Amino acid sequence: MNLKKELVVVSMRCGWFVAVLVAFLAPVCVQAGNVWIDIDTSERKLYVMNGQELVRTFDNISIGSNGVSESRQVGDKTTPLGKYQVSRFNHESRFHLFIGVDYPNREQAYAAYMADKITAQELEQIYQAHQRGLEPPANTYLGGAIGIHGIGNGDLAIHQDFNWTDGCVAMTDEEVDEVAQWVKIGTVVVIR
Repeated sequence: MNLKKELVVVSMRCGWFVAVLVAFLAPVCVQAGNVWIDIDTSERKLYVMNGQELVRTFDNISIGSNGVSESRQVGDKTTPLGKYQVSRFNHESRFHLFIGVDYPNREQAYAAYMADKITAQELEQIYQAHQRGLEPPANTYLGGAIGIHGIGNGDLAIHQDFNWTDGCVAMTDEEVDEVAQWVKIGTVVVIR
């Protein structure tokens, strides 16, 4: 490892360790009264959870047209696996409602940096966005603008039969409206 990367690793080690620990323990440590979203991509289901209690199940969600990935890159049309938090709501989305998450998370950014896919400056920008509770920049190798959204003017038949998104999780407009009633900025979203 070169000296520049060693310095970045040392300067970020504590934050990275805590983030990995939190990702590993969640949702095990989620307390009752804390709503979070569990997305099972293999079963195509979205669960609204209250601590460890199931509140609501939504069947037949759609994900990226190229499936899922742990190391997503911009334009690959995969849904990134990982633990995120709700970062924004867009009620003017062409997909009816867009509930954005803070992708890429710190672990994904760190892995991309170590693989020379993003620069130290981009890594720092992603870390700063997370520290401030903002959505990370979407203009890096990792892409961005990942979230849960409706169909909008799309075709319900296509939604029911195919994974069709560029990487987001899609559900009907009525379903995303219902999910929005339970979540707020900072709500945990686990995509697995």
